[in-house]
Amino acid sequence: MKKKKKVNAAILIIGNEILSGRTQDKNIVFITNWLNASCGITVSEVRIIPDVEKTIVKNIRLLSKNYNYVFTTGGIGPTHDDITAISISKAFRVKYGYHPEAYKILENYYGKKKFNDGRKKMAKMPITAKLIHNPSSAAPGFITNNVISLPGVPSILNSMIENCKKYLVKGVKVHSKTINLFTVESNISKQLGEIQNKYKKLVDIGSYPFFRLGKIGVSVVSRSTSKMYLNNVQKDLMKFIKIKKVKILKI
Repeated sequence: MKKKKKVNAAILIIGNEILSGRTQDKNIVFITNWLNASCGITVSEVRIIPDVEKTIVKNIRLLSKNYNYVFTTGGIGPTHDDITAISISKAFRVKYGYHPEAYKILENYYGKKKFNDGRKKMAKMPITAKLIHNPSSAAPGFITNNVISLPGVPSILNSMIENCKKYLVKGVKVHSKTINLFTVESNISKQLGEIQNKYKKLVDIGSYPFFRLGKIGVSVVSRSTSKMYLNNVQKDLMKFIKIKKVKILKI
């Protein structure tokens, strides 16, 4: 049986509304969780950029070279500032125009009389792109090389995400375990460092402060592709937790 390899991805959020603070992004967490749980793909980088063609082209070229997949959100709608599709065409030097299949899908959805120029614009994309079915509002997403382009509206993106799976090569899933402690980071930093050094690249250990029930605490999160090493780390963590008599918060 062929062993699965690590597969990574980047997320490119495109939209002035995100950078201005007018709209709160909800897609990063959703895409990241879905990729790991459903496909064993790890998100290694996230960028948020404006609706500027040169900026989009530059980032698409860079990220597509550095990662197995790039997921873009936003900028594929009917308005003048929706320039993701034409920017991706330029990034890969692919002809931009009406995608025959996308055009038919949208024309059938709206009807010829209501199929105006704005709606027709949503059928314009790299003409060699493969389509991603949209069960919510018909306008398809698309994949060009290793770049998957999805809408920015979370509810629509969520409904489409499963249709991306057929284009993705699955990797090995990253498992995680969390222990919530009523303590401060400085009280456990030495021991965490020793455990991290023991397992090095086999397990990634992070500590994240929180404030709950009027007390300061730390969430210790361990991540690994190996359940065995993850369990070994948990045993080592519990040993020093008992020695230092640190209280565990059960949620």
